[in-house]
Amino acid sequence: MRQSILITGAKGQLGCELQNLIPFYPHYRFFPTDVDTLDLCDKEAIKSFLNKNRIGYVINCAAYTAVDKAEDNVALCYQINRDAVRNLAEAAGEQSKIIHVSTDYVFDGTSHKPLRETDQTNPQSVYGKSKLEGEQLLLQITAGSIIIRTAWLYSSFGNNFVKTMIRLGKEKNSLNVVDDQLGTPTYAADLAKAILHIIDESEKSGTFQSGVYHFSNEGVCSWYEFCLKIHELAGIKTCKVNPVSTAEYPTKAHRPAYSVLDKTKIKETFSLSIPPWEESLKNAIQLFSM
Repeated sequence: MRQSILITGAKGQLGCELQNLIPFYPHYRFFPTDVDTLDLCDKEAIKSFLNKNRIGYVINCAAYTAVDKAEDNVALCYQINRDAVRNLAEAAGEQSKIIHVSTDYVFDGTSHKPLRETDQTNPQSVYGKSKLEGEQLLLQITAGSIIIRTAWLYSSFGNNFVKTMIRLGKEKNSLNVVDDQLGTPTYAADLAKAILHIIDESEKSGTFQSGVYHFSNEGVCSWYEFCLKIHELAGIKTCKVNPVSTAEYPTKAHRPAYSVLDKTKIKETFSLSIPPWEESLKNAIQLFSM
């Protein structure tokens, strides 16, 4: 009997990338859902869905990710990023294993070396705090879960930094982009492949290597350098990109100054190979123009 996999938040960037991969995994049965088909605030509905469809794995991509809006919509942010995760964990019980996607925002961004899973968390925003509490509840309630923290996510689906920079680069003569925040862009398609690879490895070995992991593409850049590469690959030559400091570009929510993630654990545990961010960005932008 084929293993059944529930994808929550299936209309988001990562959820769409996972759906794109479904044809390549005919040995699984996929159930892509979003808030209109499965309300994660309704624990009984989740339990019923998991039991009815004999779900073996839950890939939780559902999240409130509007970082600045979260500062004003605190209750909603916690409802989705904390309470819904608790509901999933309690409904899953022993039956379903959970792969939950989290964020670099659980850290304060003051580190100067790649962040490891064991490093001290210290979120500085409502978004980061809500995501950390979701992580903590998941680990408390069920041992059978994997948390994957990622950063700077983009895709050919949805709204993201890459699409915005291409659009603004075509519309404007100049742009100001922050150059004192460092991290690594993550192509959602690469993360989607990694998640399904983890499930494949778990099925082959018969063991689920639960715990916290970090995933992004390889390499380091600032948002400014990221923008320059986006414009280069998209063939945008008429827009001047100016580097500015975080202080010159204030936002409602605090952004981590350093978000580079150490991927050693996930690479070694699951024999994963991760491409450099420039290579993945090139692949993504080619899709944008199709």
